[in-house]
Amino acid sequence: MDSLITAAGRALAKGDPLGALNRVALREDPPALALRGIAMAQLGEFERAKMLLRRAARGFGPKEAVARARCVVAEAEIAFVSRDLSWPAKALDTARATLETHGDRANAAHARNLELRRLLLLGHLDDAERMLATFDASELSLASRAARELVIAGIAIRRLRIRAARDALARAMRAARDAAIPALIAEVESAARVMTTPAARVIARGKERDLLLEEVETLLVSKALVIDACRHVVRQEKKIISLASRPVLFALARALGEAWPGDVPRAVLLARAFGAKFADDSHRARLRVEIGRLRAALRPLAEVSATPQGFALLPRRGGDIVVLAPPVDEQHATVLAFLADGESWSSSALALALGASPRTVQRALDTLATAGKVQSFGRGRARRWLTPPVPAFPTSLLLPGPLPSD
Repeated sequence: MDSLITAAGRALAKGDPLGALNRVALREDPPALALRGIAMAQLGEFERAKMLLRRAARGFGPKEAVARARCVVAEAEIAFVSRDLSWPAKALDTARATLETHGDRANAAHARNLELRRLLLLGHLDDAERMLATFDASELSLASRAARELVIAGIAIRRLRIRAARDALARAMRAARDAAIPALIAEVESAARVMTTPAARVIARGKERDLLLEEVETLLVSKALVIDACRHVVRQEKKIISLASRPVLFALARALGEAWPGDVPRAVLLARAFGAKFADDSHRARLRVEIGRLRAALRPLAEVSATPQGFALLPRRGGDIVVLAPPVDEQHATVLAFLADGESWSSSALALALGASPRTVQRALDTLATAGKVQSFGRGRARRWLTPPVPAFPTSLLLPGPLPSD
């Protein structure tokens, strides 16, 4: 490898893409094309970067499998950073295996790090934790070590293990500062801001206030009966009842929880659950049926009792009843939660991450765009969505992944 290629590689490792381009910008050989591609990716020119990396991969000979695999890993990183979750993960796995076979442990470890980031984006926390348990991080560079700690912090935040998240963020910051890469330091600082940003609201006895993630963790391990409007579950200590697939029941439960220790008139319940402005016999009959279903669903934790005016919720194990709600009530809150990371997402990537149909996600994006809450650029398959410079609310509680049950 010639001196210019070596110098360009060192510049990229230090986060200096312009220094790398100064050395290889006019060269068309495969190693130079690969380095130019990585430099363009660091500058945010993702489409140009992918094109250069593919040209480099085609230019390497049949005996240069390691170089081609490195190009695949670089392209995978561009895909995940640009939130192209439809990029074939099998290609990354094949490239990692090639690198391991040929003894390139540092880049193989980096490829595994990228697999972890993809699993986190998709909310596959159990799979990510299993991979972490078998992941030897000793071969990672300082920059990759910081990225790995960010993944660990992301898993801990989604599971509401706040102390573990703080420790991982501190390790990420140390690694980023040791690497002396300004962009990486800024990324870690941005991730750490979630710890000091209101993540939810608690509504109890007619009053509400904002909660930080640490306070949410404390609430969920308390003896209170929590009606969680972020995850659409009802929980008390270790017992969790999911109503995510039963929106009418959850709407009734939330209305009853917000009114506790009082009751809720039947007319209010009809409006909250069915959007009924005027109640007739069919509405009242349907309300009785749904209240019966809610009683059956919540029987292990609470009792739904009839009152002269309507219905009330009573916890079986004592303690208060509180409602945990997003910082801002929004019909498409989960879509906004993903877009609040500051990256541009395709609608197909959002559909994969949310586990929803592309058409459902597109309708949500169109609604949010009409309201001025999101914006897009590009056309067709290159269209990307992002929030305006100041997102409405960045909360990890709306991202996929279960709340702790132990």
